Amino acid sequence: MKVSGIDATYYTVKDLDKGTKFYTGLLGSEPTFHQASFVSEWTFGGGETFGLYQTTAENMTPGGSAMFAVADVAQAVKDAQAMGAKMHENGDVTDTPVCHMAFGEDPEGNQFILHKRKQ
Repeated sequence: MKVSGIDATYYTVKDLDKGTKFYTGLLGSEPTFHQASFVSEWTFGGGETFGLYQTTAENMTPGGSAMFAVADVAQAVKDAQAMGAKMHENGDVTDTPVCHMAFGEDPEGNQFILHKRKQ
């Protein structure tokens, strides 16, 4: 696996509307992408993205994660598992309107996302 960059950084939130309002003010702009009850994203001039991801997990603790850009998410999942990563949802790749991604944790429990934009 070779990571070509960081596509985005995200914070998990329980209340997406509250978080979106706060970061809209802090960042001085409206989200460039918003899907109710799921995600808000702000993409900047250089292509970097900051986002909020709403989770319904009862044991959620506030935190962040990085989206690592990879050429092939399914292969990157296999490579990460071979290195000791714990992949969520059995390593299934999530297909969204804008990307493919898989969620995982490093051996210390830090969360990361293996990510490929569709564009």
